[in-house]
Amino acid sequence: MAIRSSNDPDWNLEKCCESVEYVFMAFYFFYIVANFVLWNSMFIKPMKLVAVFVHEMGHATACWITGGKVNKIEVYDNEGGVTEFQGGCRCLVIPAGYVGGAFWGGFLVAMSGNRIGSTVSAGVFVLANIVTLFYSPNSTLVKVSVFFIIVTGIFMFLDWYVYDPILQYVTLYYGVTIGFFSVYDIYDDLITRTVEGSDAHACHQLIPCCFPRCVGVQFIIVALAFQALGLYFALLWLVQENE
Repeated sequence: MAIRSSNDPDWNLEKCCESVEYVFMAFYFFYIVANFVLWNSMFIKPMKLVAVFVHEMGHATACWITGGKVNKIEVYDNEGGVTEFQGGCRCLVIPAGYVGGAFWGGFLVAMSGNRIGSTVSAGVFVLANIVTLFYSPNSTLVKVSVFFIIVTGIFMFLDWYVYDPILQYVTLYYGVTIGFFSVYDIYDDLITRTVEGSDAHACHQLIPCCFPRCVGVQFIIVALAFQALGLYFALLWLVQENE
């Protein structure tokens, strides 16, 4: 019989769940329900715009990684956006919007399971918003970026100097909203209809055998998988902290 050290991760979550984990999961599902109820309200609008920003940063990041150049990043009030780039590997840059949004949603959820993790993810989020200000953003993106830089910075300060935990539940909300915005966006743009100019349509033009709806189904499976993995790793981190 294998003996597990107390410092080893509880991969099977055998010691889950106690009050901390139940509260965390309650917030996770509450955020989903609240977003669903308020989806078309002005309360959710800033988060939907920042989710578009994350989508566009996915394109930009893939472009940089594959040696391309980003000229500008824009986000519009109608919850659309565009990343203008040159070079890079188009086969990776094009799907990096939806997949990138889903990944960062899951990443923020996972990192919310720990105070240090949530601080690091919040710092990465702030840094990404700062970086985009140097790539010819339009006025909407400037407002969104500055707003979230300030708000996230305030929550980081409050968490470390006033009351803990606050930031973990803030980054959890970011992760849930960004992740499920990706799911909704994929479903609305790629599965229920085919929007000309969408990432899936661009994939189809680049690789004709990749039909937009087929690509959309693959994207939505990936997006849901990232959320599930994010929640799993957050609980894993919480269980290990509370042993």
